[in-house]
Amino acid sequence: MIRKFFPLDKNYLLEEAQLSLREYLLFTLIEKAKLHYERHHNPLQLRDAFSLKIRNYRPKNSKPLWGFYQSLAGIYRFKFGHNQLELLWDGRSHYEKYQLEWAEIFKQWTDQFCGREQFVQAVLDLTVFLPENRQAQLAENRMNFVMLHFFDLKIHKSRGIVEMKVA
Repeated sequence: MIRKFFPLDKNYLLEEAQLSLREYLLFTLIEKAKLHYERHHNPLQLRDAFSLKIRNYRPKNSKPLWGFYQSLAGIYRFKFGHNQLELLWDGRSHYEKYQLEWAEIFKQWTDQFCGREQFVQAVLDLTVFLPENRQAQLAENRMNFVMLHFFDLKIHKSRGIVEMKVA
């Protein structure tokens, strides 16, 4: 499902490049969240049932994180997704250029998000603990709160992405 986050959200090539990397980038996000959790809560690498459950978790699909990914991709297009193609002199296609740039910024942003305990716990709730967690919507809301607070943005249902005005 393609969702337009703002009126000029028409860089379809960038959007397609983002969608092609969704599974790969979300699996790296899950591994990153597991690593951050281990470093912060289990620095001695103790093997209890809880830490083993996190360490041994292997994602089968990333569907619970698709909403977050779609919102983050929309924010990237809002901030950096110009509709005008530039001339590329290195032999790459625009699609390849967009994939590379999006993957780099996704990894940078999620590194910063994983610095927030609330975000890491939400990722783990949506992946490792999903069958036990009946409040999956709350975890997704926590992830979106961290993301939107980081960018000083709001996502309205009718108006899409809107920058928050700071007094």
